[in-house]
Amino acid sequence: MTAAVPSISIPMTLTAQQTPTEPPERHLVEDTIYVTEGIEVSRRLLPTAKGLAFRAKYLAVGVQVDQGGRLSGTPQRSGTYVVPVQLCAGQTCREQEVTLVVLRNVPWVPRQLTFPGKVGAPLDGEIGISGGPPGVVATFSVNDHTRLPQGVTIGPDGHVGGVPATPGISEVPVRICVAGNCAGVVVRLIIV
Repeated sequence: MTAAVPSISIPMTLTAQQTPTEPPERHLVEDTIYVTEGIEVSRRLLPTAKGLAFRAKYLAVGVQVDQGGRLSGTPQRSGTYVVPVQLCAGQTCREQEVTLVVLRNVPWVPRQLTFPGKVGAPLDGEIGISGGPPGVVATFSVNDHTRLPQGVTIGPDGHVGGVPATPGISEVPVRICVAGNCAGVVVRLIIV
């Protein structure tokens, strides 16, 4: 007894899969925005060309974009929303998808706010945070650069570094944001 094996009698032709030769044209500097549920949004979509206006629309429950590209409102539901947004120059409009990631409101606190150092010795520390939504990177911005000791910097990643030039105690106002959930803190630098 022989096993029955199906066969195909029609000749097979291989076809090349059509792949785009150029990536899709980008009309926005950033097309993925992270925000936090229940916290008012104050962001702006930035077009890659001048003179473009947006068609106003809702991006998610509670969040809309206006003609100037300003995002406003308070997100009501967590989730990922992918919405086509139209950018227009006169009568000609182009479309680009915007991804709005609305994260649950997960509390966070800064880890370290006091940094000791010595004049002439490299300073190497990190503000950092504990808590917050997983996988979201916090951003740090100095509100008053004149309060930083000479030779010391605080980067947008929370890194405190540099070589202090003079002794003293400095209290530097810093704004920390985690997906739109922002708070002001005071970073204390004690240089001897």
